[in-house]
Amino acid sequence: MSEALRLQRGFFGEFGGQYVPDELKTALDHVAEFYEKIKDDQGFREELEYYLAEYVGRPSPLYYAERLTKELGGAGIFLKREDLNHTGSHKINNVLGQALMAKRMGVKRIIAETGAGQHGVATATACALLDMECVVYMGANDMLRQQLNVFRMELLGAKVVSVNDGGRTLKEAVDAALADFSENYKSTYYALGSAVGPYPYPDIVRDFQSVIGKEAREQIQTKIGRLPDYLIACVGGGSNAIGLFAPFYNDRGVKMIGCEPGGTGPQTGQHAAPLSYGTPAVLHGFRCYTILDDLGNPAQTKSIAAGLDYPGVGPEHSFYQASGRAQYVTVNDEEALNAFQILSKTEGIIPALESAHAVGHALKLAPTLDTDQTIIVNLSGRGDKDAAQVFKILNQ
Repeated sequence: MSEALRLQRGFFGEFGGQYVPDELKTALDHVAEFYEKIKDDQGFREELEYYLAEYVGRPSPLYYAERLTKELGGAGIFLKREDLNHTGSHKINNVLGQALMAKRMGVKRIIAETGAGQHGVATATACALLDMECVVYMGANDMLRQQLNVFRMELLGAKVVSVNDGGRTLKEAVDAALADFSENYKSTYYALGSAVGPYPYPDIVRDFQSVIGKEAREQIQTKIGRLPDYLIACVGGGSNAIGLFAPFYNDRGVKMIGCEPGGTGPQTGQHAAPLSYGTPAVLHGFRCYTILDDLGNPAQTKSIAAGLDYPGVGPEHSFYQASGRAQYVTVNDEEALNAFQILSKTEGIIPALESAHAVGHALKLAPTLDTDQTIIVNLSGRGDKDAAQVFKILNQ
């Protein structure tokens, strides 16, 4: 990691940290100390690599979207196919790493938060594989939007706990999971699903998700003989994007674009785009760009994609924004819905609504570039989970 990026333990510039009560700090430090011991352990890395290859199906392909490229004109578009992973998204990369870590800690109970349900499904899957108890906290509104994923989690043996506080979405699910972890950390491991939260979670999640960018970096050089011109990924908390971006951090010729959910407009309460419209503040025990209401509290957010519906963002993305290393743009609900349909019809690939935000920006960017330029879009998940929701929207 660049020294310019990591200035002190737990921070990315002014972002990150551990702004938590002492009892939660004790729990977090317990995880941090174990992670520092195990992350470079050869036996642990070999076990994780075995499961990533034999169970998840890695490496995921870097696919040249030939028809889409021809229809748009301009830059060549490559799709990093995280949708082809077991469970259908990038989430399993991180969960397997954390679950194997928990197993080595001697813990038998894993808890998680989830928005779109993909992280919850991945956690339930890993727990079934490793014979561990699984509890997933999920906002009541998200449970209604993602009923299929709720069923999948329960089918895999997880207990899904409905969270009815506040906006009843991802923020409240994180609140509930942190409270559980603070109370039960000696017997419970919290498998946080995105590159957010207090230290050490942004580091842990980034490290496990960096398999995306490491593979893509090698694959694109094999295919075209050089690095790409652009990386594009959707950003909610930001785990799929940081997984793609981080291995390219020092490659200054590679431009990085994170796509936030623009929802239905720029007014507070109509989007979930803290890097575009937020301000630095402390949320869930770490400092990041946050959408605040008039009273200075985390505001309600809105997005067609449940997995992006969060008022904050990872501290490393916050640093990338503040330092100018990456650009962050908004893609609204209509643009994401359009991209969902276009990719389906041109390439036979149905993307998750979250991933459709990244595709949506690529649809605008590619025609403005030269044909010898290249874009990698992180297709972070498949759209099976969203098919019923999109069907209802299109048939209203």
